Amino acid sequence: MMRPSLNDLAAFTAVASHLSFRRAADVMGVSRSALSHTIIGLEGKLGVRLFNRTTRSVSLTQAGARMLAQLRPVLRDLDQALDTLSEERGTPTGTLRINANKGGARILLRDVVPPFLERYPDVELDLVSEGRLVDVVEQGFDAGVRLMETIPQDMVAVRFGADVRFIAVAAPSYLEGRSRPTTPDDLHVHCCIRQRLPSGKRYRWEFSRRGAELAVDAPGNLTLDDNDLLVEAAADGHGIAYVPDHFAQAYLESGQLVTVLDDWCPPTPGLALYYPANRHVPASLRAFIDILKQVKRTR
Repeated sequence: MMRPSLNDLAAFTAVASHLSFRRAADVMGVSRSALSHTIIGLEGKLGVRLFNRTTRSVSLTQAGARMLAQLRPVLRDLDQALDTLSEERGTPTGTLRINANKGGARILLRDVVPPFLERYPDVELDLVSEGRLVDVVEQGFDAGVRLMETIPQDMVAVRFGADVRFIAVAAPSYLEGRSRPTTPDDLHVHCCIRQRLPSGKRYRWEFSRRGAELAVDAPGNLTLDDNDLLVEAAADGHGIAYVPDHFAQAYLESGQLVTVLDDWCPPTPGLALYYPANRHVPASLRAFIDILKQVKRTR
């Protein structure tokens, strides 16, 4: 059996983590055809099939799953060893991968990324923005950014940014001639603009007042998957939408939208950068966190 190279093993781990040749190729900075050729070569060297492939999906074989479980700690130790050398060199190097929602990515790009890249030019920052909540460890990220309430408890979280308040909004034209809702239960006689989450599930509207919490499966015949579209649809009079307040701010100031159920919509903790508590923290991530905290102190 020919011995696989480190590049072969890194390619295998990338495809196994993403279960997608396209996404793995993007992460590695190579073409899909080159990555596919590497995996075929690796399977040839090992004499065993590692992936089941169809035109629509990629999955690990039993042999591939066993190999991934054994490789991950080895590659993690290798990354740690290389990171230690980076520390001795005096400045972080390598790639820092962060998964964030779009709101978090915008804040980082505005406040943290410019001074970070200026101070640490040898670090390649890979900032991936998407709506779905991913397993940052499984997907090969060093850290993630999400709302505090959605972060798993086994993660270390570093808060930044302001609190977030979800609000129920509607156009004055929609409320005209209708009874204004005073409790979340009143929404059942209204047209609500529902939201589809990246996972495919519909979002249940969550309300709280004086310790009482309610989750409402809001009724309605219109479902959207984007907060900006939700606000626009509400401003056009299609019903009541439930969105983070900053998305609706301009419409509220112009009078195109008004709020309802204000006393059921308290602020909640905002965004946080998070990373696994039980793993070595790369020098590049520690440097990024230091700048994040410095920016936070000055605001």
